[in-house]
Amino acid sequence: MHRRRRTALLLTAAIAAAAPLLTACGNDAHPGAAAVVGGERITVSQLENRVDEVRAAQRAAVPDDAQYQQAIARTGSLTRDTLHSMVLDRVLERAARDAGVTVTDREVQRMRAGLEQQAGGAKALETAWLQQYGIPPRRLDANFRLQIQAQKLAQRLGTDTSRPEFWQALSKAGEKLDVDLNPRYGDWDVEKSSRVDAKTPWVREVTAAGMPQTL
Repeated sequence: MHRRRRTALLLTAAIAAAAPLLTACGNDAHPGAAAVVGGERITVSQLENRVDEVRAAQRAAVPDDAQYQQAIARTGSLTRDTLHSMVLDRVLERAARDAGVTVTDREVQRMRAGLEQQAGGAKALETAWLQQYGIPPRRLDANFRLQIQAQKLAQRLGTDTSRPEFWQALSKAGEKLDVDLNPRYGDWDVEKSSRVDAKTPWVREVTAAGMPQTL
């Protein structure tokens, strides 16, 4: 994944996509877990709940069926992109903690207030973040906290979030956390701090019947 795209995923959590159904043959080495990060499991149920949050917010924001289907069609890998974000969030949190970076609630609210002013109000901000980045309203503050965390970590390192030094810090954090993805969802590239598709012959992907497909 291009470094600029990884940065965008980190700082905006630009996640939106139609969730493919993944089926696997053979033994599952991660029963019930989508990933294990630092010895802690991100369960399949937790992942599905996060995906459902986005879908529910999209449904509420776009009551028209045709527009809702278009919104789904524009987003082709929500489940795996959401897992990528959930893992990367934990990697960033570890890197920030190792660097002594903290974020206060006041900093989060200050960022939110500024963005609401730019967007034209709280509702406009929620709509924009959902449409552009796939962030449901209830996750906004958490997303802003991570953005501030990333910015402060980069400042602590004397760099910015697009530079190799920043991503090297995330890579080191990922190594410490020993990220392990369920092969159904791909592999974790520690050096790039990114989820990649697994080259596993016994994993196959099928799209839900009637689900709009994207190129």
